[in-house]
Order: sequence, then structure tokens, then C-alpha cells
Amino acid sequence: MLMYDLLVVGAGPYGLSIASHAAAAGLDLRVFGRPMASWRDHMPRGMFLKSEPWASNLSDPQGRWSLEAYCAGQGVAARHAKPIPVETFASYGLWFAHHAVPAVDERTVTRVSARPEGFEVVTEDGEVLHARTVALAVGVMPFVEIPAVLRHLDPALVTHSSHHSDLDRFRGGDVTVIGGGQAALETAALLAEQGTRVRVLARADRLYWNDVPPPWERPWWQSLRSPHSGLGPGWRNWFYAERPGLFRRLPEPTRARIAATALGPAGAWWVRERVEPHVEVLLGHQVTAAHPAGDGLRLRITGASGATRTLETGHVIAATGFRATADRLGLLSADLRAGLVTAADGAPAVGRSFESSHPGLFLAGLVTASGFGPAMRFVHGAGFTAGTLVRGVRRRLRALPRGTAGGTVVPAPGSHVRPVTPGAPAGARP
Repeated sequence: MLMYDLLVVGAGPYGLSIASHAAAAGLDLRVFGRPMASWRDHMPRGMFLKSEPWASNLSDPQGRWSLEAYCAGQGVAARHAKPIPVETFASYGLWFAHHAVPAVDERTVTRVSARPEGFEVVTEDGEVLHARTVALAVGVMPFVEIPAVLRHLDPALVTHSSHHSDLDRFRGGDVTVIGGGQAALETAALLAEQGTRVRVLARADRLYWNDVPPPWERPWWQSLRSPHSGLGPGWRNWFYAERPGLFRRLPEPTRARIAATALGPAGAWWVRERVEPHVEVLLGHQVTAAHPAGDGLRLRITGASGATRTLETGHVIAATGFRATADRLGLLSADLRAGLVTAADGAPAVGRSFESSHPGLFLAGLVTASGFGPAMRFVHGAGFTAGTLVRGVRRRLRALPRGTAGGTVVPAPGSHVRPVTPGAPAGARP
């Protein structure tokens, strides 16, 4: 029976980074997933990365395939305090996959089950594969969070902000965006700019905006007082961004609290001027009831004082984030999922090398934020994750009996089951 050393499920920034490090380590591996799917399929045109270009690199062991290198090849500047379009970042991810990652199989993995010798993995078309270890880098889409009061409504009336690759269907319509973070505010700005009547409804009593980042070159005493980091300036952000291994040593209740509250909802400085003069904002309100009405919805909204009012709208977009809990990892078999030890917030507990409580099952990305901190919510965390996780995989493999010789020759980076064109726009197909 053919047995791979590692099977990577997911081909976003974390999955591709893990695959690059694993290939460099000589592991026999397979990588499954549509490269950069969330960025290509679940973000409207016109959005920008909130993170700085230098903090948005995918990770390869030699550091050759950076966002700056990609942009230089495209004649585009990747400068500090200059937002990068999502389309550019998605294309960068495809370029990275072409150069730094072995063959990516774009089929979806539908089931991962535990077996005595490792794992059995089933693809969407029924192919069964076996691996000694598995790394789940499934991104954010399994963890979409829509408020309970809206979940019973038809998707024609209520969607999540991540459900849209464009917003054209709402031209000339009326949309209510729920939330006060970047996804809500940038979605509202894009809707307003295309002629949609739009309002933002938020529970908070004010909107929060990130400041313009300080200059990259500045006096030493300013840098010492508030250093740059992949999550923004300041020593606290520096600790979250640059020392996730130390963050994991904090008491679990402290980690869970920080993961849930640090870097809370806020809009980027560059979207503020696109929202405040153009978008109606209802602060200190939440939806307490919702029902279809005509071609749209009738919402009952309640303020902090308990006063209620009725609002009619054509559609609700819930920009209400994600909740990464173990029970939402639906591709894991029921027994494997139920057997995972969880943290205080319901996320799977992970060890120092991102290994779950089930030996050989490794996790990456948002689902590990309560273990390794807020950096795992951003692309910046992919570098630490990839190197640490692959070292953990190698330790696990050394501890396993090899049994029958298996594995396969790792395809050379640049070969793909379904090739992508280097530098092609996001969503482009050969």
C-alpha cells in the first residue's frame, strides 16, 4: 500500500507554506486544494490587504519567493504603508505555488479518518489515499459565523461577507452590513461606490480605525518605544507577531482571552474616508429578529437602552467573522473529531509543533489562534507555522514504524496537476 509521509489539506498561504517546507525537507507528500481559493473566490474585486506587504509573505525555507520579489517582477511596488490589492496577492500565491511547491491537486478532500498505520484520506471523486501524517490548513471557510437570529433565512436574503467574489448583484439595491470590523467596513465602502444604498449595523458604540503606520525609517528611540511588527506597531503586537512559541507558554485561559479579544474589530486607515461621508452607520444596535418581507427582510433592531425599531432592507451581509471550533472540522470522521482534546474556546488543542491530541494530525491557521496567538489569524503567521509544523512532522515520522516501504517521488517544484499561469490574475485559468 502506497503510504505518503505527509498529506497537506488546503492550498492557501498556510498550506502552500507547509508544503514548501515539507518538500525541502525531502518528505513524500501530496497537497490538495484550490490554490489561494479564499482569496480568489471569496473576496470581492477592489479589496486590499490590511497587512503590510512585508508582513504578507508566504514562507519557503530560503525566503526566495516573497511578495516583494513577485511584485518587482510585475513592475509593481510593494512599499510600506501602501495597501496591496487582493487580486495581486492571490496572483502572488499562484506564483509561489508554481515555484516553491510540489504538484497541487485541486480536488477537495472530503474525509480524513484515523487508521492504525496513520490516516485514510478520501477525495471528492472517491480516490482513497493513505498517509502517516496529515496537516489540515483549511483556512477560514469551515468556520463562517452568522448570528443565530439570521441562520434560518434563505441565502438569497442573508449571506456572509466571505460568500461574495463580487458585489455586482447588489447594484441599485439596499443592503445592511452587520459588523464593525474591516470586512464590514470595506464591504460597505465597495457597495456604496457602486451605487448600492448601504448601511452598517454594529453592536459597538463607536467604530475603531487603525492609525496610519509610522514610517519604516525613523529615529531609533521611536523604534524602541514602538517597534514595527507583522501585526502593527507596539511591543504587545510585536510579541504576538514575532514570538508565537512564547505565547503558547502562557496559561490557557490567558491565551484564549487574548485570542478572542486582541486586535479586535477595526477598519484600516485607508478605508475610513470611503466610509464616513458615504455610508449610514447605526451604532449600539443588534438584530433581535428577522423575517422575510416582500423581496427583502424586515429586521427588528434593539439598541443598548432596550429600545427597538424596525428596519427593512433588501439583503443582509453578515461580516461577523469566524469561529474556529473542533466541531466545525466536518471533513474529519466523527470518531476522529470527537476524540480531539479541545481548548477553552472549543478549538482543538495543539502542542508545541502544531500537533493535535491525535498523533500525526497537525493543524494550521485560524484554528490554532488560541494556542499560538493572534498571528495565526493572519498570513504573517504562516512562516512560523510552516517551519515549526514540518519539524514536528519529521519528529513524528521518526517515532513511527515505517512498515512496508511506501511513498512516492516528490514532483519537482513547478509541476502541477492543473497548471496555473505564473503571474496570472486571480481566478485566471490556463
